[in-house]
Amino acid sequence: MKFSRYHIAAVSAFLIWGFIPFPLKALTAFPSSQILYFRILVAVLTLLLISGTTRREQWRQTLALYKSKNPVEKRRLLLFTLLGGALLTINWLAFIYVVNHLDIQTGSFSYLLCPILTAALGFLILREHLRVNQWVSVGLSLMSCLLVGTDSVYNLLFSLLIAASYAFYLITQRLLKEYDKIVLLTLQLLLAFTFIGPSYPWFVGADAQPITGHFVGQIVLLSWLFTVIPLFLNLYALKELKSATVGVLMYLNPIINFTMAFLYFGEVASQQKVIAYAVIFASVVLYNLPIGKKREAPISA
Repeated sequence: MKFSRYHIAAVSAFLIWGFIPFPLKALTAFPSSQILYFRILVAVLTLLLISGTTRREQWRQTLALYKSKNPVEKRRLLLFTLLGGALLTINWLAFIYVVNHLDIQTGSFSYLLCPILTAALGFLILREHLRVNQWVSVGLSLMSCLLVGTDSVYNLLFSLLIAASYAFYLITQRLLKEYDKIVLLTLQLLLAFTFIGPSYPWFVGADAQPITGHFVGQIVLLSWLFTVIPLFLNLYALKELKSATVGVLMYLNPIINFTMAFLYFGEVASQQKVIAYAVIFASVVLYNLPIGKKREAPISA
């Protein structure tokens, strides 16, 4: 397969996301809710600016598509957009807390687990087909969760929260696949900030720290380089690449996270965790093997 600019875009997106612990670790002194509050604020302002200058046609198309739907489909769009904003807020908050107050390994484990959990939910909710090797992968993933649970139930619960919130988010996006993804993301973050924006003292709490130049710089870096830019790269890649190809490349993110956790941040893992990580890696490899796939029929001349 030829390595195109779309492959480069996908790889670049997941490489960038792989290094997200750096700006988060730089903000360890700040509450996770305060980091999240300003990440959403800067991201939504940036997306609104981009939408207002370069994506007006996509907004018009989205509005026209919404108007063409029946009342049930309109309510579904509103419900899933609101739900998407809530799921992203939960996912980001939990990940920030895990990286800064537990360990990077727990967050990385979540995103190794997430695609397989998404596939299982796709079967249960969307009735999507899973091959035998993919069902075995689901079983291995459950085994890895049990191994992590024997080491720390607390960490396992956060891993499951991160993985489940993002998996359910992806399911809602599949149900809204007709609509422009950037328009939906902008609406989701706008709705999320509509709820948390006016309640800063309550949302952040008494642990809120004074806003410094260092904080602002890291938040802008987090919102632009680690949120908006990789999102655009990922969407650009999806224009031409199969979702399965992007799904495999997605694993670059947690692999880089794991590497940094051990080699740069000096984290250590118990024997149970090492076995659990080996099992989840094996399940990921098995899940992506083309076992049982139907071969495409040759095209007649």
